Amino acid sequence: MFRIPSLLLVIWLVIGAIAAGQRHYYTGGHGSCAKDADIIVTILAGPLNYAGVNPKVHNCHVPQPSK
Repeated sequence: MFRIPSLLLVIWLVIGAIAAGQRHYYTGGHGSCAKDADIIVTILAGPLNYAGVNPKVHNCHVPQPSK
């Protein structure tokens, strides 16, 4: 019963990961918060990347631990 939706989700995410790779998001050194967020939103966008969607994160604020 859950097999088809799970398979579709995996395919969706794999397509997004391929799109991130084609944009060379995985190359280079240690990424910034914004670059890491770009990778995540590109993967989540999946096949929409090939329909003209180009998700970007311009500002990224990471909470600092309390002292």
